[in-house]
Amino acid sequence: MAIIDRRSLLLATGSVLLVGAVHAHGESTHPKADVPAAPEQQPWGIAGEARRATRTVELRMLDSMRFVPDRLAVKLGQTLRLRIRNTGAVLHELVIGTPAALDEHAALMARFPDMQHDEPWMAHVPPGRTGEIVWTFNRVGEFAFACLIAGHYQAGMVGRITVRPA
Repeated sequence: MAIIDRRSLLLATGSVLLVGAVHAHGESTHPKADVPAAPEQQPWGIAGEARRATRTVELRMLDSMRFVPDRLAVKLGQTLRLRIRNTGAVLHELVIGTPAALDEHAALMARFPDMQHDEPWMAHVPPGRTGEIVWTFNRVGEFAFACLIAGHYQAGMVGRITVRPA
């Protein structure tokens, strides 16, 4: 009988703490920050400002699990506006990164397919819609872009970005 009482007590205590935490948070909205977060440097570049874009590249996402074009050449320091059109019937995304970062993120997406994320180097594009990424390539090297929706990356929905000295 003592074991049941302890379990009941633990469940009751946990429930009260959970309800208290939810209630304490309340339904009020949080004020938005007046100042947007500063762009965060990544090994493959940094979020760009749309007004500084020197080139616009149109990319299409296909249900054949391909990007068109699938290769981009960029000069160091160049800010690109990537206009991404999903011409397919299923959701696609474009994520920029190093091959290692994309591999790691793809593994997480395979384990947690409903995972939500929103970073300046990512664009989720519903069927028939267009998305956009503005990115400054301030690192020389070989980078990649991919659709990390479970199964898409594994099917080869990947492209390459070569950033060369100016």
